[in-house]
Formats: sequence, C-alpha cells, structure tokens
Amino acid sequence: MKLLIRTFSAGILAMSLLLPSIVRASSVVVLKADGPIAPVSADFIQRGLEHAANENALLVVLQLDTPGGLDTSMRQIIRGILASPVPVATFVAPGGARAASAGTYILYASHIAAMAPGTNLGAATPIQMGGLPGSEPEPRARPKAGGNRERNPEKEDKLPIKDEMSRKMVHDAAAYIRGLAQMRGRNVEWAERAVREAVSLSASEALNLKVIDYVAADTVDLLKQLDGRQVNVLGQDRTLDTSGTTVEIVEPDWRAQLLAIITNPSIAYVLMLIGIYGLFFEFANPGFVLPGVAGAICLLIAMYAFQLLPVSYAGLALILLGIGFMVAEMFLPSFGALGIGGIIAFVVGSLMLIDSDAPSFGIPWPLVGGVALASALFLVSVIGMALKSRQKPPVIGQEHMVGAVGEMLEDSSREGMARIHGELWTVHSAQPLVRGQKVRVTGIDGLVLHVIAAEK
Repeated sequence: MKLLIRTFSAGILAMSLLLPSIVRASSVVVLKADGPIAPVSADFIQRGLEHAANENALLVVLQLDTPGGLDTSMRQIIRGILASPVPVATFVAPGGARAASAGTYILYASHIAAMAPGTNLGAATPIQMGGLPGSEPEPRARPKAGGNRERNPEKEDKLPIKDEMSRKMVHDAAAYIRGLAQMRGRNVEWAERAVREAVSLSASEALNLKVIDYVAADTVDLLKQLDGRQVNVLGQDRTLDTSGTTVEIVEPDWRAQLLAIITNPSIAYVLMLIGIYGLFFEFANPGFVLPGVAGAICLLIAMYAFQLLPVSYAGLALILLGIGFMVAEMFLPSFGALGIGGIIAFVVGSLMLIDSDAPSFGIPWPLVGGVALASALFLVSVIGMALKSRQKPPVIGQEHMVGAVGEMLEDSSREGMARIHGELWTVHSAQPLVRGQKVRVTGIDGLVLHVIAAEK
C-alpha cells in the first residue's frame, strides 16, 4: 500500500512538472504606476507583486505611464518581475501614455507586453550620457518586421559616443535589454536600436515588429485576449484562464503618496533649507522653540528623502558651505566677501545636488534662482545696514559721552552733580557753575566727567 501511494504521488509530481498548468486563480491585480521610475514607484510595485503572490492571484497587470527614471529603481522593478511567482503583464495605458527610457526595459522584462492605441515606447538610451549633442548617428538599415539582423560589434564601436565611460554605459544598457528580449522572445534588434539610437515606436508598429504581444483598448479587452495564453513563470509553463476573473485595482496608498511628495527633489530641497534656517534661527535666538522644532523635523525628512534620491554629496557640501558663509557674513566684517562667496557656493551646490539627468529629477533653475536671489537681497540689506551704522555717531561708550550736553543740578565751584543723557554724573569744571546751567562734556576720567559751560 505504501509503495502504491508513493508511486501515485511521484506520478502526480511528474505530471505537474511536465505538463503546462492551468491557472485558475480568482483575481487579477492591477498596479497603476504613473510618473517617473523612482524609489517610491519601485517600492510600490514590489509591494504590489508581493501582495499578488500572497493572494495567489492569476495575473498582475502593471499599467504603466512613465517618461523614464532612475536606473537603480528600474533594475529593482525588473528583479521583482523576474522573481515573481505571478505572471506580470505590463500594459502601457491609457491612450496617450508612454513607456519611454526605463519603461521600455520594464516592458521587455515582463511576461506579457501590451499597449493601448495612441501610446508609444522607446528612447531607451541611458540619459546620463545620452543626447550626444552635436553628433549624428551613422545611418543604419532598418530591420524588416519581426526580423533580427546579425550584430556587428565593429560597427557598434564606431557609434558617436564621446568618451569611454559613455561607451561603456551604452554597451551595458544594450546588453541588458538584449538579454531581456532573448528571455521573453521579443525583437532583439529593435531593443538594441532603442538603446543605441533612441528610436521609438507606436503601439501598432511595436506589435508588427514583435516588440509587444498585444494591443488592447483597456484592461478588460486585454484580459479577453489573454484567455488561454501560455506563459512561462519561473521555469513552469502556465495557461491563463482569464474568463470570469475579478479585477483588483491597487492604487498607491498614503505611504507611497507621502514618499512621492517628499522625494520630489524640489520639495526635499526646500525642506532642507527650512530645516537649516530654522535651526540657525533657534540657535541665534534660544527660547523660541517653534523654529527649532520645525527645523529639526524638516531637516530629518529631507535627509530621509535624500537617501532615496541620487544625491551628490559634493553638491550638498557646497550648499552647507554656502549657507555657512552667508550666516558668517552677518557676524564678521567682511563687507560682502563671505556673502558673495556663499551665494556662489550655494547656487553651484544646488545645481549639483541631484546627481542625475533623468526626467523629473533635478532642481529647477527658477527655484534655485529664487532662493539665491532672496538670500542675496537679504545679504545686501544686512550689509547696507552695517555700512549705515558705521556712519552714525556712537551711542554707547566714551565716544558717546564726549560732546554731550547736560544740566547742573547744584551750584559748584569745581565739582558737582549734573544730569546728562538722563543719568546722574559727578562733573568737574575749572570754573564755577550754577544750578540749572547747561554744560558740555569734554572728557572722562573714570566716573568723573570734565565739563565746561555750554554756549547759549
């Protein structure tokens, strides 16, 4: 009996490994990813894939609309797709959406690739070295629909790439997307052209060139077309049964929305400035409490956002140095030298702060210029007030008393009491003085003022 049970179990296991499985899960999880590919979107998609796996979902539909984004976040998403036990269909939708740059790699990595009419994909050249201003790519023969021509490494080395580092980045990106295309059985030739020549395709052209698998009007239409589709997931063939499935749409939760706000480079930049200036104001005026509390919170949030963003620490150091110089200008008599140097360091550091040229990353010129202009105006006002104060007569000390006019409070032959600047002073005079007489201070000897009779 035991031998019979073992034989039956082994047969069932062998059949499950050799025959395609029919997936009859009850739901399809739709993840909507709009905007740049960033750490926030990568985290949202990763958690969405884990949720689908825990729910034993039939399929994950990644509805994508992106101009591109960070290479590290893109690769994190692709690793999640490749390791997912649930097949992933990347769907560029709705009409007017795009899967540019990093979105093209994600589309190629997915088990199923689909697009809505009126969408496009491509332009997958790594943007840090991309653009190649002033250079024209060599003419290259366009492939026939669905065809892959033989690669020519010698010709690839002649591409108009200006430096060796840029060349390495292009070759690395081309090899990466070529591997994804070969894994999913998609057009390898066009994938390389998207990287090396930054070409793009519409939905219908992508379908004709076998870059994608389907063109669908919406998610419902896509699921109808996918009914009976066979996919390979982690080495196992599965046949999708999408008839009668329910669709679960997963929107970014409050955590993802909050992270999306604070990881906006402009928001993180402003939070950092508020934090620094708030702490400075608190240290300069102890006891206000609110500036210190608000400044500390804003600075910590900004630091958290920066650790998720591609930050240049040289740029951050220049910003801090610039702010330090501008603060020092208020206390040291440099007559603008520290302030001007601080503004220059601040502007250069702000432009260097985000170490990426990817779409929607970086701090816009108007924001940097506005903050720098406000700082410059503040410094000009401080320097102007300092210069004016030097031209005014002294209001304290010995210089302040000499020349002051007061009134005698008693008759005096040589010494007596007088009121000067509202204060009572012992005064000494070489000539007799009478009560109520006006006197002028000529000098100070300790706590005794030397006076003479003031002219009437």
